[in-house]
Amino acid sequence: MSAIYAIDWHQMFVPTGSLLELVVRGSSMYLLILAGFRVFRRDAGSLSVSDLLVVVLIADAAQNGMAGEYKSLTEGGVIVATIFAWNYVLDWLAYRSPFVYWLLHPPSLLLIRNGQIQFRNLRSQLITKDDLLEQLREQGVESVERVKKCFLEGDGRMSVIREDDGEPTGRSKKQRL
Repeated sequence: MSAIYAIDWHQMFVPTGSLLELVVRGSSMYLLILAGFRVFRRDAGSLSVSDLLVVVLIADAAQNGMAGEYKSLTEGGVIVATIFAWNYVLDWLAYRSPFVYWLLHPPSLLLIRNGQIQFRNLRSQLITKDDLLEQLREQGVESVERVKKCFLEGDGRMSVIREDDGEPTGRSKKQRL
């Protein structure tokens, strides 16, 4: 039989190293990257940070297992299972513990209050005034003065609460007359 069709079943399925070491490595990388995302929290888009992390790590771990970098499918499977396990455990803990929820889900950040842009909060997230105005336009808001509150949510989206009476905020009715 030709070398093209030869399959090394032993190398494909039998781990070459310690499975416990793979669990420790997978756990360490998951927690390290999750901590990094928590510090630099606002770039995840509409996916939660842990969801995005799982997608990236599983893709990499599965690729390594399939490409042979780990030498066996079993090793790649152990890494993938470890990542899924950590994702489940942290979701479970966040559901049951307000402290863990706080660690994994950053609080909303106020960007506009009563028509006034909170420039300090914009700077802390490296958001320009033009970026903010673009987001407001995408939500159908013509003017900052018509915004009661605008928040940058933990998942990177902006939520806007418009002024109810249609009048600009931050001024009394006497000042508008």
